Amino acid sequence: MKTLESDISIIERILSGDKSGYKDLANRHKGYAFTVAYKVVGNREDAEEVAQDAFIQAFHALATFNKEAKFTTWFYRIVFNAALMFKRKNKIQAEDIDRSQAAQAVPADTADGLKSLEQKRYIQMALNTLSPDDVMMITLFYLKEQSLDEISQVVGISADTAKVKLCRARKRLAEEMKRMLGNELHSLVF
Repeated sequence: MKTLESDISIIERILSGDKSGYKDLANRHKGYAFTVAYKVVGNREDAEEVAQDAFIQAFHALATFNKEAKFTTWFYRIVFNAALMFKRKNKIQAEDIDRSQAAQAVPADTADGLKSLEQKRYIQMALNTLSPDDVMMITLFYLKEQSLDEISQVVGISADTAKVKLCRARKRLAEEMKRMLGNELHSLVF
């Protein structure tokens, strides 16, 4: 709970007039804010803009933050909503995994590296066909390793609803991969 206490103390400093607290809070959460935004909007520049806008929104609403809650949950919901609004306004297409930093990190000179790149490419292609809500559920649970309770707070739904939405998102991802790959799915994944 140290992170929660530290966030609360920074928020209290900000609310009492210490402007340096904004920087401290932003530095602590900028990476994850960018990641959440990136998963929705699909490219680096737009994700940076969305994350920055979300910080501004959060800082303007900081006085309304319930100090009993977890700051990250409150803040990431702001980021998620800002990203969805940005995507709806701009109808952005998600970036191809071939250009992503994660894909570049895999060594392509080995058989395992090639298989991993191919897996990532097909997963990204399948994710690109899903709704932003489905992508966010999968991202929060599998990539960010958040619990269903944390996801429910970020998205603003009950934990049971989050579980159902995650199950449906996984099913849609699997169906899309099966549609794209057919019989090759088993050899690609296993």
